[in-house]
Order: sequence, then structure tokens, then C-alpha cells
Amino acid sequence: MHCQKLLYIFFLVLALNLSFFSTKKVNAKVFYIDQVEISEKLVNNFNKDILINKGFEKAFKDLMTMMVKSKDLSKAIDVSLNEIKSMIETFTIKKENFINNTYNLNLGVSFNKKKIFNYLSSKNIFPAQIIKEKFFFIPVIIDQSTTDLLIFSNNPIYEYWKKNDKKDYLIEYILPTEDLEDINLIKKEYLNLENYDFQDIIKKYFLDHSIIALFFKDENQVKILSKINIKGNTFIKSDSFSEIDLKNIDNLNLLIGDLKIIYEDFWKDNNLINSSIKLPLFIQVKNNNFDFISKFEETLNTIDLINSYSISRFNKDYIFYEIIFNGTTKNFINIMEDNDYKFNTQKKTWILE
Repeated sequence: MHCQKLLYIFFLVLALNLSFFSTKKVNAKVFYIDQVEISEKLVNNFNKDILINKGFEKAFKDLMTMMVKSKDLSKAIDVSLNEIKSMIETFTIKKENFINNTYNLNLGVSFNKKKIFNYLSSKNIFPAQIIKEKFFFIPVIIDQSTTDLLIFSNNPIYEYWKKNDKKDYLIEYILPTEDLEDINLIKKEYLNLENYDFQDIIKKYFLDHSIIALFFKDENQVKILSKINIKGNTFIKSDSFSEIDLKNIDNLNLLIGDLKIIYEDFWKDNNLINSSIKLPLFIQVKNNNFDFISKFEETLNTIDLINSYSISRFNKDYIFYEIIFNGTTKNFINIMEDNDYKFNTQKKTWILE
């Protein structure tokens, strides 16, 4: 009886420590924007604080560019400097130097996640999870005036696509290497390209996501049929651009930039955080392994769809969590399975297995 009481006290202390740990971790959740570079000429009225403030504004814009769709960006960055500062947890001057009478500054800025989400909610903007992902990308140009098929050689989209990457893009594009077998496969399907799934080529690259972009070129108009595959689900998008000359570098860069924004917005659409959905989930976890519990909480802290979590109660065997989730139960289960957690969901309180 005495041993059982001591054991219970031990788990009581453990649970209280975990509860404190949880609160601290949730409050410390941040969005970190790294490598914010700003510079200014050294003149008589140079003020380092003003330059740092410009760095805060740039970091905030970089964060909003990753979190919100392009149509909401101007509304999201319409904010005062003081409000931006109120959402900053910490910042670090990582590097500073003077070159050619110019002061260069490199900052790292951490924004409080909760305050960012509340800010976007006040603007009626649904943010997206910041999930960076690799997509296999094949651009194929079909010149309708000459019936030419451009895959690698003489394909300016293929040649210039990677030259327009930006650090705030969520999608990293993996382009195929020139392969005669792939060229022959695509040319063989010339009359059926709109229905061809390209799986014989895609499977060589072992990626879960892909975009096949068919560029139908006719004089100065380009119509684009995009087949976007995300973990086995295929979506079709159709876009058109007029007055585009693919031989003109400015036109080409404009087309590529606009198309990348379209793909970024599509990816964000698939990862939106609907803060109006507040799904309570109750989870039971064995409390006999501190490292496992600590890792579980660290995982919860990394998931932006988790609005909050807390320990609702505990006993000598289990800790009971209440999680508020901005999504469906299926979303939660899929996300946790990706992190190697499985649940017995047969009762109202799920059991972490």
C-alpha cells in the first residue's frame, strides 16, 4: 500500500511537470524567419533602429507570403509597424558589415504563432500551414502552329523554371533529367497527352507529389493544362495567358512567376487552417515513459492545425489530453500517422497505442 502511494505521488509530480512543460512549449511556439537581409547607405542621418524596423517589416511580409494566398497578401501586410512588433517574440542580428559606404544587416526574427493566427483571424484570412514540399515537375510545350513537341531541348520553360525560385516559395521543383526513353514515351502519347498520366516517368523519381504542365502555344497565347498529383489525388487546372512570347525573356519570366504563384496558392488551398473549426479531441496516454510523452508533446507543438492542448486530468497510469484541432478527425489521424502515432478511436477518449 505504501509503495502504491509513493508510485502515485511520483506520477502526480511527473504529470504536473508535464503540464508545466506543455504550457511553456505552447506559449513558446513561433514562426522563425531566417536570413532577413536589409541594407542602407551610410548618410548623416543614418539610424540603425530604423533599418532594424525595416527588417521586421520585411520578415513579416516574408511570413505572410508563405502563409496566405496571393489574393489576401495585400490585406495581410496592411499593418502598422507597432502591430508587427507586438507579434515578435525575439530577434537576432546574425551578421552586420559595412561595404562601400553601405551598412548591411542580416536578421533572424521569431513571431508568436498564436498572435499571428489571431491577427489573421481579425482580418478574416484563413492561413495555410507552412509545409515545404518537393514536387516533380514536367513542362511540355505543344506548338499548335507547327505541331512541334518541346520537352527538354529548345524548351524555355524547362530551361528557366528553376532560375525563378524564391526563398518564400513552399514548393521545391524537381525537374527530370534529359532522358531519351522519357522523350520517346511522351512523343508516343502525342495525340493523347491530355489523358496520359506520365506515371512511367514520375515513378522513377520516388516523389509523392507531381505537376505535369502542358503548354499549348498558339501565336502569342499560351494555354496551360496542369495535372497536379498530391499523394495519389489528381487535380486538373486550366489557365491561359495572352500576349506571351516565349522567346522574350521578360514575357517568359512573367509567365513562370505567375504560374508559380498559381501553384503556391493551390498548395496552400490544400493546407488551409480553418480557425472556425474547433474540434475537441480527448486522448489517453500511458505515463510510464517520460521520453515518449515529451516527444508526443513536441510533435503536438509542431502541428499548426492544433489550436491548443492541455492535460485535463491524470492518474497513476494515464495522462489525459484535451486537444483543440482546426480540422477534421481524419485530418488529425492522417497527420499523426505521418508522425508514427496511431490511436484506438473506438471510444470517445482515444488511446494512443
